[in-house]
Amino acid sequence: MNNRILVFYGSYRSDRMGIRLAEFVVERLRRRGDDVELIDAKTINLPMLDRMYKEYPKGEAPAALEQLAQKIRAADGFVFVTGEYNWGVQPGLKNLTDHFLEEWFWRPAAIVSYSAGRLSGARAGTAWHGTLSEMGMVVISSTVAVGPIGQALSAEGEATGEAGAALEQAFPRFANDLMWWVEAGKAQRQRKAPPY
Repeated sequence: MNNRILVFYGSYRSDRMGIRLAEFVVERLRRRGDDVELIDAKTINLPMLDRMYKEYPKGEAPAALEQLAQKIRAADGFVFVTGEYNWGVQPGLKNLTDHFLEEWFWRPAAIVSYSAGRLSGARAGTAWHGTLSEMGMVVISSTVAVGPIGQALSAEGEATGEAGAALEQAFPRFANDLMWWVEAGKAQRQRKAPPY
């Protein structure tokens, strides 16, 4: 049985380098046989958060919110690909994520961070860990951190240089850890309904 994984990416910048990393993650998970979809915040283009999905009367949420809520509820796990902006998280990805709450519950999440510098988005990854945990996800301990992003992946998404080699080396364990938690969560949800 395939695992349904959503990969979230949140940059709204014109010359997005991190999209290469998001597409790399999608492609590598698909190679493993998983059912993977990229959710690009810029493409969905939700407004700044005014009202969460759950705050709309049933059947009255905007179509983009309704469709995304259904995808999140149907997923077995999540990967958040996040750049680091001034020691913090990308506002586009945070805005998309904050539109939902209960839809995230009881599934594992993994963090892939990147930056233009040598710290590879580690500070954003750390910030996301607490945020995703607060939103009801089990955040796995394995992470992937890529930097400098411009030297790690070519325009075609191929790993290049030392940063690309490190990514290729780290990804299999990261994916294995995520899938262990995905399968554990699926088994538990089949055995016993979540308490709320």
